[in-house]
Amino acid sequence: MNPLKSSSRVELNGDARPDAPPSEAGDGRAGSGLDEATTSMAIHAQSDTHADMKMHAAQRALALVEPGMTLGLGSGTTATYWIKLLGEQVRDHGLQIRAIASSKDSELLGRSYGIPFVNFEEYRRIDLTVDGADEIAPHLALIKGGGGKLLREKIVASASKTFVIVADESKQVEKLGHFPLPVEVIPMAAPLVSDSLQKLGFTPTVRFNQDGTRYITDEGNLILDCSGLLIDNPEEIAAKIDSIVGVVEHGLFLGMADLALIAGAERVTERTS
Repeated sequence: MNPLKSSSRVELNGDARPDAPPSEAGDGRAGSGLDEATTSMAIHAQSDTHADMKMHAAQRALALVEPGMTLGLGSGTTATYWIKLLGEQVRDHGLQIRAIASSKDSELLGRSYGIPFVNFEEYRRIDLTVDGADEIAPHLALIKGGGGKLLREKIVASASKTFVIVADESKQVEKLGHFPLPVEVIPMAAPLVSDSLQKLGFTPTVRFNQDGTRYITDEGNLILDCSGLLIDNPEEIAAKIDSIVGVVEHGLFLGMADLALIAGAERVTERTS
């Protein structure tokens, strides 16, 4: 019997919703305002659907938690839903667990619910980590790091007995590379690493914040987002990136995930490697 008590649905913000596209200036079409309103409603409905699917995947992952576990808390929108559900169990139902977070944001969220945190000095192994992914290919090959937390995410995943991915079905692909591959680099080496990545076929660009400043990781590094290459052999590409001096880590997570909980419109599907 699952030791967790049922939890009420938490209020979620979901993904940021894009504004409805403006009508072309001077098109003179009657009813263009209605068209805009219809488009906006469709975008909002689609966003709500994705939020619901992510919540369903997070709820399924919550069922894997047992009292006394050391848990790894992932990053990103779907992992955030799971942290909130987990936090409800700790705050409202007295669930006894401890956690290690893959990002400062996830730790702050967890602490707001009263989740106790530990570190690797105290606990070398994590029983279960739940995290999201930007792409999921066959054999649970992943691209992660769209939120910029790939180094800590990989550290936490590597220390986990069971590593579970929660995502909606839009993240499934046949080949990795539609989503730009994040590569974390030492700032001094960024131009050199960029040249090496170009030789592999990528088009690397330095990640920036919305205010125009360079995005800085929790460890003080830069991220190069690498587009333009569908990855036929992830293991080979990963090895080549690992060999580049100045690379701290990359977003290819290969042979790490044990289970993916993929939420569709009607059900959550389990995928294994």
